[in-house]
Amino acid sequence: APRIYVKTQLQLDEKANPPRYKGIVDCVKQTVRDHGVKGLYRGLSSLVYGSIPKAAVRFGMFEFLSNKMRDESGKLDSTQGLICGLGAGVAEAIVVVCPMETVKVKFIHDQTSANPKYRGFFHGVREIVRTQGLKGTYQGLTATVLKQGSNQAIRFYVMTALRNWYKGDNPQKTINPLVTGVFGAVAGAASVFGNTPLDVIKTRMQGLEAHKYKSTVDCAIKIMKHEGPAAFYKGTVPRLGRVCMDVAIVFIIYEEVVKVLNKVWKTD
Repeated sequence: APRIYVKTQLQLDEKANPPRYKGIVDCVKQTVRDHGVKGLYRGLSSLVYGSIPKAAVRFGMFEFLSNKMRDESGKLDSTQGLICGLGAGVAEAIVVVCPMETVKVKFIHDQTSANPKYRGFFHGVREIVRTQGLKGTYQGLTATVLKQGSNQAIRFYVMTALRNWYKGDNPQKTINPLVTGVFGAVAGAASVFGNTPLDVIKTRMQGLEAHKYKSTVDCAIKIMKHEGPAAFYKGTVPRLGRVCMDVAIVFIIYEEVVKVLNKVWKTD
């Protein structure tokens, strides 16, 4: 959660304002100074509430699509993995990620104001819906679909390619959880470098200043024009650490759960 908070703050911070933070350490220092250590955990509740349904939709859709694409031996090639990952990312973006991320970003952005309006997760959701309607929880949908779609496409492509490389000619070969974790971390790192620009745009489109941008494309143009290309990689370092760990753990859990289900229900 602290990494997510810092990443979001750095992405919301604009050079034109001028910037509030000099970097990651300065962002942490200012937050702890003004709001205490608990300030780094703002937005955690929305993250926790969204993680379980997000993973369920992502892997559920991936399994649904991949089961239709696998060959007779059950193998899925890397290109098919990319397509299934893209479908999984788009599904989770529409069903779960966009509303949850919008609420999370609004919470964190609200924290930086002199008089925060939101007292907690449910109060924040009620206030957003009351003042902006349900569409208030769906800001930046295009950017979120692009971000999640590319995110999961990259992750599942890399993961599928590494898994197939490891198994070689033996599709039944089991993979040690530690190896799965390493593969997941590599896939996570690839997705960070591949789609951080979309993550920055998504964060801006969901912040309290989103009204400044006419569309996703307009947001990208304005960031490039006023802040330069480096702005598209704000929050990369805190995001890299979190994502590598997160993807590694999630893929280990996913692989182990699939192994158990295959034994219990013979789903192969």
